[in-house]
Amino acid sequence: MSSPPGGSPLQVHAVRFGPGQELFGSLQAFVKEAGLRAPFIITCVGSVTKATLRLANATASNTNEVVHLSGRYEIVSLVGTLNADAHLHVCLADGEGRTVGGHVLGDLEVFTTAEVVIGEATLLEFRREMDERTGFPELVVKRR
Repeated sequence: MSSPPGGSPLQVHAVRFGPGQELFGSLQAFVKEAGLRAPFIITCVGSVTKATLRLANATASNTNEVVHLSGRYEIVSLVGTLNADAHLHVCLADGEGRTVGGHVLGDLEVFTTAEVVIGEATLLEFRREMDERTGFPELVVKRR
């Protein structure tokens, strides 16, 4: 476990993104502009017309499990941390209610809206460091 003992107060931010905006990059820009050091997604509702996701079968040495979606999708869930090396997972539902989900690589183009509530643990800092066991940069939590 890489979490320091004790909790942290929470600061909450709400932001809305409009049609055509790329959600992943817009969230990263918001976090940078606001100077957030331990940000995470609390909730998100909205829709997208594009998404690029890495599926669960991918590994650090085999990242071929990537899907490029195009169409109208509702954001059913968006979760993760938003530090400089953001780690987000999304679940999207198509017009028939079928879902697909995975690790967000980008291209989350907003269709009508994306209403996002972001939390920040104000006494913590999130970083990512390469973990030799997993082959991926993993979350490291530090006290400020």
